[in-house]
Amino acid sequence: MLRANAAKVDWDQQKKQWHVEIVMGAEVVKRWLKGRPHETADDSLRSLAVETAKDEGYELDAGQVTVAR
Repeated sequence: MLRANAAKVDWDQQKKQWHVEIVMGAEVVKRWLKGRPHETADDSLRSLAVETAKDEGYELDAGQVTVAR
């Protein structure tokens, strides 16, 4: 598995859903986290970001995930 540098999870006010951006050098993978309410805990969002990165074939440390509210 390739190693991701970082990830950012933020709330899209228009679509009313969470969005994750996974960064690997110059490459960025963007995915929606559907079905999660705005009140979802930061730890859960970090875990979802790590899981999403894994699904895309990347290894990501939860400590490298930033949650922007």
